[in-house]
Amino acid sequence: MRWPVEHSAHPANRTPKHTKPAPAYAHRMRFGAVIPYAAERDFAELAAVAEAAGWDAVFSWEAVWGQDAWVTLAAAAMTTQRIRLGTLLTPVPAQRPWELAQKIASVDRLSGGRVTVSVGLGAVQGNWSAFLPDEGRAVRARQLDEGLDVVAGLLRGQPFSYAGTHWSVSEVTELIPPGPVQQPHPPIWCVGALVPGRTRQPSLERAARWQGILPAVAGGAEGSSGLTLEALREIVCRVRGIREAAGLGMDGYDVVVEGDSYGSFGSVRPPISAWADAGATWWVESWWDLPDGPAEREATLAETRRRLGQGPPR
Repeated sequence: MRWPVEHSAHPANRTPKHTKPAPAYAHRMRFGAVIPYAAERDFAELAAVAEAAGWDAVFSWEAVWGQDAWVTLAAAAMTTQRIRLGTLLTPVPAQRPWELAQKIASVDRLSGGRVTVSVGLGAVQGNWSAFLPDEGRAVRARQLDEGLDVVAGLLRGQPFSYAGTHWSVSEVTELIPPGPVQQPHPPIWCVGALVPGRTRQPSLERAARWQGILPAVAGGAEGSSGLTLEALREIVCRVRGIREAAGLGMDGYDVVVEGDSYGSFGSVRPPISAWADAGATWWVESWWDLPDGPAEREATLAETRRRLGQGPPR
């Protein structure tokens, strides 16, 4: 997910901090990377670099108005064969859920079933407020829940209808598009923010209903998810309890930690084995500190290519 942060310059020859031998994890860890600033063709080329270097997934990002993440992922689907492709993240309250569903299904078909969708409330910044009102977190939370219900329902296929406060859908009987390869729908990872000191945790309850969680701590500092090892252990414990109470287990459930092995973005750092021991199943490199100005774009692409080409920090 893109946490607000000021961009700083980077040395082109920065040395990564993951040159140690790979540790033995208690469970299989997967590794992804957010490609922060790349046009469609560049993203597709970088996705192929990541695939060749052994990464498990690459992610684009979505704004209310900006480069179409799903067109970008579709381009990457045509240059890769194995690596998973996803968003990190999609602001569902800003989207028409039927349009989102058709984009997800299209890229899942193009990629042969390699899509993962990361979702959240969305950050109300200038790119949002230029087009949409800020109706508050409570309203966006309800829009997120209803939007996910509609997306998942449409991807499961017809007949499907839905009556909500924000979205209503009638059964479709003509021009029905084909469904995704992954059934009943591609994995959905949801932001789950722990509110310290609160007994009930609605954000964690939401994330527990889907296929994975992007853990965070509410009230974290700007530019950070606020996540610590202690907080991750508590989040995983709570999510496990919620899922077990609903008759679900943790098998196949993803706990996705965003960090930076290069030590410039956010506050989550290696050793990755410590995060795995706390319950993480994915480590996603987020390099939002790379500059995105027009004059710096080529240097940023070269640095991103270099980092991806070195392979994941196993």
